[in-house]
Amino acid sequence: MKTLLLVKEIYSEGFRNIGNIIVRNYFKAFMWFSVAMFTVVLYAFIFRLATGFVWD
Repeated sequence: MKTLLLVKEIYSEGFRNIGNIIVRNYFKAFMWFSVAMFTVVLYAFIFRLATGFVWD
């Protein structure tokens, strides 16, 4: 019985950590995607300023 409780604890701990890894990796990917999109927007804005875009 003690062995079964130990195995149950190991599996519950493992699945608890899998959820945290998935969430952590999702937020890392989202952060890099956001940085890339912000860089594109910043580049487009600076390009428009440099080429003399008319701001009507």
